[in-house]
Amino acid sequence: MSVTSLPLANRRSESRWRALAWYDWVLAGALFIAFVAALYTAFLWAPTEAVQGDVQRIFYFHVSLAWLAYLSFFVVFLASLLYLWRRADHWDILARCSAEVGVVFTTLVLITGSLWGRPIWGTWWTWDARLTTTLILWVIYVVYLMLRAYTTDRARGARFGAVLGIIGFADVPIVQMSVVWWRTLHPQPVIEEGGLPPSMLVTMLISLLAFTLFYIVVMRQRLRIELMRDEIERLLEEAEG
Repeated sequence: MSVTSLPLANRRSESRWRALAWYDWVLAGALFIAFVAALYTAFLWAPTEAVQGDVQRIFYFHVSLAWLAYLSFFVVFLASLLYLWRRADHWDILARCSAEVGVVFTTLVLITGSLWGRPIWGTWWTWDARLTTTLILWVIYVVYLMLRAYTTDRARGARFGAVLGIIGFADVPIVQMSVVWWRTLHPQPVIEEGGLPPSMLVTMLISLLAFTLFYIVVMRQRLRIELMRDEIERLLEEAEG
């Protein structure tokens, strides 16, 4: 079916997708510049840490990934609340897409943490409080995605997923506060307490900006795919009807 043969509302939707494309180019350009700056400052500009050496440079990306995991699951939490309140499908789509992205980021947090921990702690994994609570967070949202994938009734899956997305977010502050509440191998928070030298702090902020832009770009594309899929399914249902 060509675009010209679509109903007027659908042609408007198609035009809207094309009209928004320039935003994607702007975001992509900003993302490229931010990542180049993050790589330069992390590997060439920031000083080498006196005790850990160059392996400490993983810190800038490890913490940024953790921040994005928190952000992703906060979006799931907020969108799930709004879905249960308004029963609007777009909030459910937003929650599901952000959960997918959050699981990927949490996986990368666990991987980069292991790569960092091996030369420092002498082991790839230990049942440290923060590592354990992060793994639990990962499991919660993997279960969330499995629930969404294998529930045949879409409305029921959305309701169950929203409840799990809200409850699961309770583990995020536990992960963050684990180094304060329990004795762990992880150091105490250094960013919040101003423990970083200015050059390291600037590098960390640039990395956070780059990864936040990455989240925005990925979520825009993921939401676009999901909304277009829903539009196609609706058109097919109308055609069959």
